[in-house]
Amino acid sequence: MSMSRLSRRNFIRTSAAAAAASGIPAWFAEECQSAEPAKATADKPGIALIGCGGRGRGDGNDAARFGRMVAICDVDEKNLAAASKTWPNAEKFSDFRKVMERKDVDVVVCGTVDHWHTLISLAAMRAGKDVYCEKPLTLTVDEGKRLVVEQKKSKRVLQTGSQQRSDRNFRLACDLVRNGRIGKVKEVEVWLPQGRREGPFKKADVPATFNWDLWLGPTPLVDYVPERTHLTFRYWWEYSGGTMTDWGAHHNDIALWGLGLERSGPVKIAAKSLKEMIPDGFTAASEYEVEYTYADGVVHRCRSTPANAWNGAVLDPKGQQHGVKFIGADGWIWVTRGKIDASNPDLLKQPLPASAVRVYASDNHMGNFFDCVLSRKPTICDAEIGHRSASICHLGTIAMRLGRPLKWDPEKETFIDDAQANGSLAREMRKPWSYDAM
Repeated sequence: MSMSRLSRRNFIRTSAAAAAASGIPAWFAEECQSAEPAKATADKPGIALIGCGGRGRGDGNDAARFGRMVAICDVDEKNLAAASKTWPNAEKFSDFRKVMERKDVDVVVCGTVDHWHTLISLAAMRAGKDVYCEKPLTLTVDEGKRLVVEQKKSKRVLQTGSQQRSDRNFRLACDLVRNGRIGKVKEVEVWLPQGRREGPFKKADVPATFNWDLWLGPTPLVDYVPERTHLTFRYWWEYSGGTMTDWGAHHNDIALWGLGLERSGPVKIAAKSLKEMIPDGFTAASEYEVEYTYADGVVHRCRSTPANAWNGAVLDPKGQQHGVKFIGADGWIWVTRGKIDASNPDLLKQPLPASAVRVYASDNHMGNFFDCVLSRKPTICDAEIGHRSASICHLGTIAMRLGRPLKWDPEKETFIDDAQANGSLAREMRKPWSYDAM
């Protein structure tokens, strides 16, 4: 027996053991082993990383396996210096607009704070670049509609960083649910880590190494508060939507995928924030409940659970970990990172028939993006899907802030007979920023 065959056998055994520990059945693990792994691209496209914080550098490292890092950009000189240690030959920029002028940039990886995702993605596509943009793809519903139009117009490749779509547990769950394994779906339960409720915070002097005005960009001009930036920006409604958009863009995305509604949405939304936020502190709801109803009667509940559930640790009194639970007439399937479970183990163990219609299969999210950069095929999470996954979170946030149930038309993407709610679909931009100027 050759060493290559022996090595492959050991690899399969090891992978099968890991799959079993996560709950993945043997038949699906074998399917995944037969899939061709993502490869480094032969053409080595030029990459620009915009947003060089921790998440951005992580995306940059993933992307650099498939291309050449030629430019890095950040409004914080400290982040830029950290990225420069990894990519010393990449040219440094503080303004992303200068990056778009470079002819050797084929791909833009956007790892910025949420309120910059849309403007940078629009600028990149209009400059002829393909885009990998972190989730949530947008800050508002209106932004998502603009990105969908621009992607179709420019024919650029866009991947939203909702990497759970390239995770085997989530793909298996959606394959099974969409093929009727649990019967007719009646409910979906989504649990998200609760956010932070802290404050009040004090204004401070802007660090000399930080361009506060450019960081704010199109958002309102306010005094510098350190807690508004870097890791904690996501707990401010002005720049994000709390864990509702941060984690919701992951788990609510899976709910839509399993229901086959990743290019649509609900028809009703009811939501409430469970705690008042502290004045002069974080502004995005920290604890909340949202209920979505779809046209076929399926009810999708999205609730916050204690933050110590982030890594599968001890949870709330009911033992609730964050993740997604599909509930049907014939049982349920629960999925989260690293684990899939079912009301009856046979629901997972029985292979799908050859006639089953399967969801888009990807085992490497960044690899899928670069494969599509070469092939020009759609990615697993294109602009429309990324937009809808962010939108369902935005709808919940809007309902929370208005404090009343809302009716939604998922085709027209407008609230029904509610001018005030429709006024929340977009936000006024601080001059001189505008979508048309990108």
